[in-house]
Amino acid sequence: MIYPEIKLAQSIIEICKAKNIKNIVISPGSRNAPLTIGFASDPFFTCYSLADERCAAFFAMGISQQTNYPTALVCTSGSALLNYYPAVAEAFYSQIPLIVISADRPTSKIDIGDGQTIRQRDVYHNHILYNANLLEEASQENDSIINMAINMAIAKKGPVHINAPFEEPLYNTVETLEVSSKIVDLETLPPSPIEYSSYAKKWNETKRKLVLVGVNKPNSIDKEVIEFLANDPSVVVMTETTSNLHHPNFVEHIDRIITSFNQDDFKLFQPDILITFGGMVVSKRIKAFLRKYKPIEHWHIDNLRHYDTFGALTNEIFETPNNFLKNLAPLISNEQTIGYQKRAHDIVLARRARHNDYVATIAFSDLKAFECIANTLPEHTQLQISNSSAIRYAQLVPLDSSIEVFCNRGTSGIDGCTSTAIGAAIGSGKPTVIVTGDISFLYDSNALWNAYIPKNFKIILLNNKGGGIFRILPGHQETPVFNTYFETTHELTAEHLAKMFHFDYYTAQSEEELNQILPEFWQSNDKPVILEIITPTMINDKILQEYFRKM
Repeated sequence: MIYPEIKLAQSIIEICKAKNIKNIVISPGSRNAPLTIGFASDPFFTCYSLADERCAAFFAMGISQQTNYPTALVCTSGSALLNYYPAVAEAFYSQIPLIVISADRPTSKIDIGDGQTIRQRDVYHNHILYNANLLEEASQENDSIINMAINMAIAKKGPVHINAPFEEPLYNTVETLEVSSKIVDLETLPPSPIEYSSYAKKWNETKRKLVLVGVNKPNSIDKEVIEFLANDPSVVVMTETTSNLHHPNFVEHIDRIITSFNQDDFKLFQPDILITFGGMVVSKRIKAFLRKYKPIEHWHIDNLRHYDTFGALTNEIFETPNNFLKNLAPLISNEQTIGYQKRAHDIVLARRARHNDYVATIAFSDLKAFECIANTLPEHTQLQISNSSAIRYAQLVPLDSSIEVFCNRGTSGIDGCTSTAIGAAIGSGKPTVIVTGDISFLYDSNALWNAYIPKNFKIILLNNKGGGIFRILPGHQETPVFNTYFETTHELTAEHLAKMFHFDYYTAQSEEELNQILPEFWQSNDKPVILEIITPTMINDKILQEYFRKM
């Protein structure tokens, strides 16, 4: 076995190994050579090399998104670790475990004009769970804070930063491990007791309970819990595509339901108790509704964090949603009013009919393309969706309950969506497709500069020649300023990128072409593939606005 000569690097690697951190994403560089040599020389680790640090960080985050366990990122000194920052922020808000290990110059080299040197200590201060600023020599103190960082990433589900100063020479190796690193076990505290009887009493006394589910991992809620919520007539459960929860009694398309509500409708729908769990919610309309028509009580269920999203938070419940609801269910009375859920269900059925009638008649557009994709998407596919207009369209179309849906909703940025999807495909081993907009795709095009993309990985690129989201947000005006500085109008396609990165490539510019191509596209598993759907820039917003009027 080959080890780096630098003992500090040996300690980091050995502690990662003891903590079962197997996936290592390395950004090529020189200052991190001791770490690169050590990780890559040990068959325990699975190492990936990605040159673009921003892509590498989202790629690593995609792996962790699926494994629910930390992936380590390793980079050189200087601006390299700054390029990790977008993914660090996303991992922080999405509660995805990530370990950033940055090589640094010794303290004596900082701010004296030495090359490739910045102030790396605490650089992620505002979006990190723990900063491990190591001393230059291996020591028990270093071991303790390395253990602390990794344990924190595992337990608190988020990013941590280990900053390691290395002095030259960097490439020397030894054949014998020269450290005996201290390993600190992860401590788990017993959960605080929950007064289930008091929650059950309030539940039984109230006639209108709204359960709103944000980003939620597939298969995290047991069937018996789903049935408990679905069969309580005083409960309305609202979900989104990223909630990964399905039942005929649930409201799965929130904006379809509430967009046309008037003041009386909102008052009738205002909940007495709001129960939330999961991550960020996409729908702006439901957030605006609940901020104006506040519940009497708001319970948020999460064993780590509790955001007061609606300015009404009354109960922070430190437990997993599945455990809390499973323990609550036996205490709930079946004598409940039927009005609340039934009214919502009646609206769902009416809106579904209007949706089907409208989508059947519209011209080829983003909405029509999404409907075609959703209708043909193979069962048990993992669906990654980019931010901006793509995730909003996805809220309007029905998806098979076997489809697992993910989106980077922590910061809701367009950066890194494709890189995340590729990492997720590797982390899960499942057939994966990402549906993305043109600006998001072009922004993250270096994601394709990646030697690890599975052959069955698929990209569906909706190209409407600009940032279509800005046409459906307030403030749209057809002016040179809008077209240049907001929408970012362009005439680019993915054809030559596909050729350069050895992807198969399909294109469709009409409903007929799309429906003809999709069967072959879904069956293509010999090479990664891009399907580029060209939609008309000028009518997408009008079709969407008319959609909501029809609802």
